[in-house]
Amino acid sequence: MRFFLLPVAEQIYWHYTYKFGISIPYITSIGSGFYIGHFGGIVVNQKCVIGKNCNVSHGVTLGQTNRGKRQGCPTIGNNVYIGPGAVIIGKVVIGNHVAVGANCVVTKDIPDNCVVVGVPGKIINSVEGSIGYINRTNYE
Repeated sequence: MRFFLLPVAEQIYWHYTYKFGISIPYITSIGSGFYIGHFGGIVVNQKCVIGKNCNVSHGVTLGQTNRGKRQGCPTIGNNVYIGPGAVIIGKVVIGNHVAVGANCVVTKDIPDNCVVVGVPGKIINSVEGSIGYINRTNYE
């Protein structure tokens, strides 16, 4: 039975990946409250770890690097907002309550309660972090 269902499930997965333009492997570790705000263009590596109440906009890439000191995949904390077109690559840790701005490229660790903008991503002076950006946080 397993040898029949697995290929069928994989075909369904690939069909919907192409239909919706969102590639999130089924083995990715994702916490409750994960929210995709807009349609399409989202690519997540299967080794990424995403915390609770993470909001992702369209055009976001959470990717792997294969060389250098940041070799690996990102770890995203709880209550994180990732803006449209943002790219988070390599073995970086994004802290809790962080807001990543639109079209930002993050290649370094980000502490808790920060706002990150620009290419490459730089922390701006803000203590609010992702307050006001996170939707649907009533999950347990």
